[in-house]
Amino acid sequence: MVRALFVLALFVGAAMPASAHKPSDSYLTLAVVGEKVHGQWDIALRDLEFAIGVDGNADGQLTWDEIRARHEAIAAYALARLSIAGCPVTAGEQLIDNHTDGAYTVLRFTAACGVAPRELQVAYRLFADTDPQHKGLVKISANGSTRTAIFGVEQPEQAFALAGNASRMGEFVDYVKHGVWHIWIGFDHILFLLSLLLPAVLVWRAGGWRKAPDFRSAAVDVLKIISAFTLAHSVTLSMAALQIISLPSRWVESAIAASVVIAALNNVAPIVHGKRWVAALAFGLIHGFGFASVLADLGLPQDSLALALIGFNVGVELGQVAIVAAFLPLAYAVRASWFYRRVVLVGGSAVIALLAVVWLGERAFDVELLAQVQARFT
Repeated sequence: MVRALFVLALFVGAAMPASAHKPSDSYLTLAVVGEKVHGQWDIALRDLEFAIGVDGNADGQLTWDEIRARHEAIAAYALARLSIAGCPVTAGEQLIDNHTDGAYTVLRFTAACGVAPRELQVAYRLFADTDPQHKGLVKISANGSTRTAIFGVEQPEQAFALAGNASRMGEFVDYVKHGVWHIWIGFDHILFLLSLLLPAVLVWRAGGWRKAPDFRSAAVDVLKIISAFTLAHSVTLSMAALQIISLPSRWVESAIAASVVIAALNNVAPIVHGKRWVAALAFGLIHGFGFASVLADLGLPQDSLALALIGFNVGVELGQVAIVAAFLPLAYAVRASWFYRRVVLVGGSAVIALLAVVWLGERAFDVELLAQVQARFT
């Protein structure tokens, strides 16, 4: 049984469109100065290796010489998948930088528009043919203001008005969207929450799980969990974004995986029967540092830091509410069934725990077990 669950966890992890760390993102910065657009594009080397190959001797270790030898190919591949209407793009130098999830090539370029643009029409199709889950996180600076946007296969073209300063409300909405998106693609965050929410429609009595007496009690339990998680991650997200506290990414990601293991195993062999909001509060502090790494890579506007933080937190909360709204009524409706108590709660929690153990091993020891499984079966 344990072996079967472990194999199932590997297949579930391999099917997920994300690595154990974070989904495929690139970071594109466009600064409009007069008639020119100065760009910087940070692209993960692991994504480029999959798309065009940058490991010259295929030994699994990238060197500066190997990357430099592929500079022209990298620039040609990337810029063929980016266009700014009316502004031909010319490649510039390339550097290397480290983000929270590994090494990135930094491609600089210039787009000459001929006249000072009043609007940028950007088309983004990087990795659209190899990874439909890939997203481009774009920051545009013009006229003393900053806008952000998310590009992907479902929204590859967007237009940005540059005349005058962008409204604060527009910036706020941009970061709300980022928050919603990153809770939805943060599989470890979602599985942690689900592990806490699965027993919310049940009560532990007489040595076993029994159905909750009414919807109100279940809803109150869920509200406590979500509120505690939100409060905790908001505190550490803000502290990390303000550079008051900084923790190594590997420690944070490993601790997040461990929190999923603990929360899931508590459903299989309950130690804490009630007050799961305490676990949400404690582990939410760690998850906040994980959210902070997203904002660090995206880049926070220093002139509207508070607005960006609030917007991102609101987005995360809205994303959580959407998950709860989909989960709670359905779970409550089937809470009395053997299927929910045995298969969904216990079996599902066991699979979550095993998957999180694999994540923990990957993150703690910097290996890619799920990627190897996915490569073998695709």
